[in-house]
Amino acid sequence: MSNLELIKKLAGAWKELPASQKQVYEEAKKTDWKKYGEQLAAYKAQLTPAQAAALKEERRKQLAKRRSMRAKRELSLLGKPKRARTGFNIFLSENYQESEGISPVAKMKKLFDAWQKLSPSQKQPYLQLAQDDKVRYENEMKSWEAKMIQLGREDLVRSTKKRVRKKPAETAQKAATAKAPSDGKKAKLKKSEE
Repeated sequence: MSNLELIKKLAGAWKELPASQKQVYEEAKKTDWKKYGEQLAAYKAQLTPAQAAALKEERRKQLAKRRSMRAKRELSLLGKPKRARTGFNIFLSENYQESEGISPVAKMKKLFDAWQKLSPSQKQPYLQLAQDDKVRYENEMKSWEAKMIQLGREDLVRSTKKRVRKKPAETAQKAATAKAPSDGKKAKLKKSEE
């Protein structure tokens, strides 16, 4: 019997139990939960502030990862098209099975080295297939976004505004001017607040 079948049987047995018999398990759950809360509080009390901050950060990362996975699953269920493949991805998929190597990582390294050694004329068919796939992706995304707008999910539609990339020198200069106080009012404010 698999775990899933066992869980289904146990769930069915639980549903059939009368409330009077469930009461014993409910009380045991409450006492165990209370004991867990006490143990957790004792554990957190003995942590240093740095350890507590690290634990909090780890928890934040876990929750962010879980949210990300849910969002990806939702997009998959809504039928979002897969991204366009690059020339290297196409080369990799065509040659992965024939490549030599004990582990997948070793195969990938050998194929990456082979891709680097290819001349531009040898790479051209893969790059052309990648361009075609990019056109396919853009067309599918346009129709998918139109469908999402019809469904009322404008939050999933890509932004139409293009981001302008600034040169590193301009960014550094703006950051420097932002840090420098523009007048003495800010300095006076800070002194009075202290």
